[in-house]
Amino acid sequence: MLPAVNRNLLDTGTPPIPAAYVWADRYDGRGGPLINLAQAAPGTAPPAELLARFAQGAGDPAGARYGSIFGDMPLRVAYAADQSAVYGGDIQAGDVAITSGCNQAFFMTALCTAKAGDSVIVPTPWYFNHEMALSMLGIRVKPLATLPEEGFLPSVDAAAALIDASTRAILLVTPNNPTGAVYPPELIAAFHKLARKRGLWLILDETYRDFMPTDTGQPHAEFASTAWRDTIIQLYSFSKAYCMPGHRLGAITTGPAVMAELNKALDTVQICPPRPAQGALSWGIEALQDWRAGNRAEINARAKAFQAAIAQLNGWQISSVGAYFAYVRHPYDGVPASKVAEGLCFERGVLGLPGSYFGAGQDSHLRLAFANADIPTIAQLPDRLRDFQP
Repeated sequence: MLPAVNRNLLDTGTPPIPAAYVWADRYDGRGGPLINLAQAAPGTAPPAELLARFAQGAGDPAGARYGSIFGDMPLRVAYAADQSAVYGGDIQAGDVAITSGCNQAFFMTALCTAKAGDSVIVPTPWYFNHEMALSMLGIRVKPLATLPEEGFLPSVDAAAALIDASTRAILLVTPNNPTGAVYPPELIAAFHKLARKRGLWLILDETYRDFMPTDTGQPHAEFASTAWRDTIIQLYSFSKAYCMPGHRLGAITTGPAVMAELNKALDTVQICPPRPAQGALSWGIEALQDWRAGNRAEINARAKAFQAAIAQLNGWQISSVGAYFAYVRHPYDGVPASKVAEGLCFERGVLGLPGSYFGAGQDSHLRLAFANADIPTIAQLPDRLRDFQP
């Protein structure tokens, strides 16, 4: 008899990004240089000053030693101060745990808030790694459907109807991946109220917060309440705002009940987050404010350029756009999104992700990460997509 592997892993889908890159590897260049709109990765390098500090940190013997389970204190202090300024609340370093990227932040959060057989409410379409993480842990996903005609905004009443004795948390991702939808502050407040009333955790993944349009104001006001620590778990990624995904640094902001359990979980999984880049970030959070603002403006400009490009095409429709992403309805009724995406890559050299990667019922859409391409490249899209037939 042969040994078996974990059934939960067998029941978890294959990572979709590598699957999409197989299409790119087979592209023969017939449509021009590949336009990669698949992975949500920064298209520019970090500023020179930050790169120099990364190098300095890598050469410091102290960075090769173990650090704090929750991350080095200077970074926690700097990040907590930045959070307080953004949200108008009182966030302390003790509320912050630095993680090895935001995917790990979510996995650790799921581990701390639910066990196998419990459930978490997740709006659809969803970020595939969230669904994968919950499946691996044996936590049931309760899909909360969102609709393009409603801006892909989740309904509080619909979420309330899904809650049962197994439910432990509600997950919100804003700005959303894959749709780009930005949840209004009042909607987040309503979900916070629901979570408190029903004794659930509200998990807020705000990985793309730094790329909201400049006129949208404060993302939400939930941290201004003194009661947030017993209900909210916020997740963040330094990868996008500082163009440093390879350094794998994210953060969890929450209260003492979850922090106590994170102490066990993080010590078991990571011991401490990667140290060489932490010192550079503790400097950069304040020092690079202007650079971050410029990066935000550039990504916002790419969003507008993408909207202008798609507007030139008959049949293609942007259902939602924001931060790094546009969720685009393709014009081929009845054709699976995977076939459309694969054909676009092979025939036109445009790599995007099919909506089917983000949950059931999404075959009419593609996720196109416009932040990966500069404006001249985005301007090529009408010619690439026009008259395409899958």
